[in-house]
Amino acid sequence: MPIFRWGQPWDPFQDLEREVDRLLQGVNLTLHGVRFSRRFPQVNLFELDDSYVLTAEIPGIDISQLDVTIASNCLTIKGTRLPPAEAGEDAFRRQERFHGPWQRKIQLPDRINEDGMRADYSAGVLRVTLQKAPSAAARHIKVNEGP
Repeated sequence: MPIFRWGQPWDPFQDLEREVDRLLQGVNLTLHGVRFSRRFPQVNLFELDDSYVLTAEIPGIDISQLDVTIASNCLTIKGTRLPPAEAGEDAFRRQERFHGPWQRKIQLPDRINEDGMRADYSAGVLRVTLQKAPSAAARHIKVNEGP
């Protein structure tokens, strides 16, 4: 591993971060609290009157490599960003966009009507529309006099 690369400013912390990333790529662990600033993809979740809308920035992802699921009020977005076909690992002189598998789980704030879900992908942005489930009406419970 070269210690200094010509044409780039030397930053030992970036080199260390890149090496740790490379080591952890093969480890199948979820490390909560590590690297909050670089969670992928970046998402926005907002509420409308009858639905929630989640948008996720996922440029460079082929739609065939994308999977969106929902279970127990948790939306999971999974995908794989493939490396550029023309560049091998040794060809990179700077690599800021990672490639490989990724996953993001987002806890939803309320119940969802699973029949009213819709996901669209356009211009590198995934838009997931989740219809709110109708809230259960309050029921009156008769109180009986007991023994």
